[in-house]
Amino acid sequence: MPESIRCFLVERTEKERTSGSVTTRPFAELPDGDVVIRVAWSSLNYKDALAALGHPGVARKLPHVPGIDAAGYVVHSDADPFVPGRPVLVTGYELGAGRWGGWSSHIRVPADWVVPLPDGLTLRESMVLGTAGFTAAMSVAALAAHGISPDSGPIAVTGATGGVGCLAVSMLSRLGYHVAAVTGKADRKAWLADLGAREILARSDVLDTTPRALLSARWAGAVDTVGGPVLATLVRSTKVDGCVAACGLVGGADLALTVYPFLLRGVHLAGIDSALCPYAKRRALWRHLAGDWKPRDLDRLATDVVLDDVGPRIDAILAGRIAGRTVIRVGDGS
Repeated sequence: MPESIRCFLVERTEKERTSGSVTTRPFAELPDGDVVIRVAWSSLNYKDALAALGHPGVARKLPHVPGIDAAGYVVHSDADPFVPGRPVLVTGYELGAGRWGGWSSHIRVPADWVVPLPDGLTLRESMVLGTAGFTAAMSVAALAAHGISPDSGPIAVTGATGGVGCLAVSMLSRLGYHVAAVTGKADRKAWLADLGAREILARSDVLDTTPRALLSARWAGAVDTVGGPVLATLVRSTKVDGCVAACGLVGGADLALTVYPFLLRGVHLAGIDSALCPYAKRRALWRHLAGDWKPRDLDRLATDVVLDDVGPRIDAILAGRIAGRTVIRVGDGS
């Protein structure tokens, strides 16, 4: 084992503020676990940006290392089948939240968090996907499980330029769905069309804040990354026996609805919790992400940065200035 790790560490300063920077810490400070992984790639998620600021809802204890995603090579394992040198990935669970995460040269985690890198993905591609892609895949799976097929009608995807949104657009398009991408970024219409969106709509084209219990039936299904009034609008405007997958709350945690969409149209509201997805389902979805659901040309969805240069990207994602994904080269990037 190495004597030290190189990581982005968030600490509390003398004035009770928080500060994050790349530094070196003793390897022994890593939390206990069955598997030690040398991290090659991680990613930047909104949750990571909050952790980098020391937000207590994410970074529950300081000092802390953000990074809810990590991909790399097994260095040591006390559990089969994770032999040294095997490429693996970790997303979700408590990584980067309750325990030190992937913005580090090494992580140590429980064996049942570790997923073997599936054939069809490189380590970098797995982090272009990361928690965002996995959440999008869970949302697509929820629609399919409810019987929503490409023949059912249009699927709305909100927050379409964000990490989850753009990957959901690409996956659904590849599977043959008619995707209506909803975004507040008018300058990204061509980009969304390239990802496969058949319609690109402004938020104002979708949002309805009137108190009506039901709206005109418009969507066979939806993947909502926003929450709040946008989610309420989608539920009220979904067709009979449609399905809405709810996986975000940047637009608000409150949901102002009556029961009428559920009782009169049989609308299904599917909550998506990617952090605690059961292991067997997790592995099956990663196989889909490496195969028939893999977005075309993942490179166009991501910007690469090294760990030392992640600071400006943290500010940008919190300000809503990032489209697509940011992947972080932590190690040698192989």
